[in-house]
Amino acid sequence: EVNIFITPGFKFNIIDGLVTNFHLPKSTLLVLISALAGRENILRVYEEAVKEKYRFYSFGDAMLIL
Repeated sequence: EVNIFITPGFKFNIIDGLVTNFHLPKSTLLVLISALAGRENILRVYEEAVKEKYRFYSFGDAMLIL
């Protein structure tokens, strides 16, 4: 049973950063990092990652969100 689904606008009380990789489009993990960093910020980061040929998914490059 899930009691919480974190989406943009969620107010984080415990964390102020996250180390993660680049996630699949339309995934719940992408929604999670958008909640932490803001959707527009994440879209800009992903555009740059594609431009610079970063590796995505489980064995790809990582990012630090602060």
